Amino acid sequence: MYVDDTAISDFDYDEKHAKLLVRFSSGEEYIYVGVPPIVHRAFADAPSKASFFGQRIRDCYPYNRLPV
Repeated sequence: MYVDDTAISDFDYDEKHAKLLVRFSSGEEYIYVGVPPIVHRAFADAPSKASFFGQRIRDCYPYNRLPV
């Protein structure tokens, strides 16, 4: 899902595996594991994706950085 945000360019969610892929404006991509559907929906609905990400996703779920 493309977003209009200064830090996050888009994200995708795999509900079956509870994985959230976040692409940053810098080009870096991270996969966050164990993200519940309710958090994904709240992220999608948040007026500021970067703010929501910082408060409710970053440092709350394990992640892996994908190679660029």
